Amino acid sequence: MRAPTLDLGLLRTLVAVADTGSVTAAARRLAYTQSTVSMQLGRLESLLDVSLHERQGRRIRFTAEGERLLGHARRLLALNDEALADMRTRRITGELNLGIPEDYAPLLTAVFTYFHQLYPDVGLQVACGTSADLVERVRADELDMALVTRQRRSPGGEVIRREPLAWAVGLERQPSLSDPLPLALYSPGADLFREVAEEALAAAGRDWRVAYTSQSMAGLAPVVQAGLAIVVVTRSMLGPQLRALDETSGLPPLPAVELALHRAARRPTEPARRLAELIREELSPRDVNGTAMPARRLQS
Repeated sequence: MRAPTLDLGLLRTLVAVADTGSVTAAARRLAYTQSTVSMQLGRLESLLDVSLHERQGRRIRFTAEGERLLGHARRLLALNDEALADMRTRRITGELNLGIPEDYAPLLTAVFTYFHQLYPDVGLQVACGTSADLVERVRADELDMALVTRQRRSPGGEVIRREPLAWAVGLERQPSLSDPLPLALYSPGADLFREVAEEALAAAGRDWRVAYTSQSMAGLAPVVQAGLAIVVVTRSMLGPQLRALDETSGLPPLPAVELALHRAARRPTEPARRLAELIREELSPRDVNGTAMPARRLQS
């Protein structure tokens, strides 16, 4: 009889839940749905015939068996990554210039760490800016690639992921939701979020006023956390001091935006090709088994 084998994808989900403390946060990190994370934990428990976790409100507490498996999971995943690095790595050198809006940089933390482990001799330079400006820099051959919000005035690129937008307020404080709504908006031309917010409110017949502007979430967050304004964010940008408003708020629904990878027209260097593979693997949506779904490729 063939012995059962632990699925590394399921173990990676287990570790994500342990690191983030909740199914919701783990789902956000892995680009899964919450039901997928819960289903994968259930599959592990069925395979091992033990209870690995229990809920304490919104938090997850691991049982003694869950803590034991977590230790094994971390070692197995580390060994897996070490084996991949050993087998895939060859001496790749050169310089690589990546552009990314400041608000999306946390999405690539794991990518940057793993890329450096795999290719320590590649000099990676990261430039932050608005999505529109970064696309122009790619087209001007100043950057090898840029991961940006796909803009109406600068389409193209490879769509890596769709991010739903949400209205957000401070975790403990929020402004009145009556008109005129106080908004914390990106500076004009800085990104698509402002256009989408204004269009949704205009279509709903709502009135608003600009309470604060900035070119990044780092500039908008303090005002929102203080309860002075409402902001539009992607779900992945919701930090611990922000919470999303649901349909009971009376605010109009918002569409999703697309994260697109734009690459220079010239033939990509080997470091650029490898980094694009890692970005695609980390950010592409996954199916219920944790397998990355194919990204939709568009003409650059």
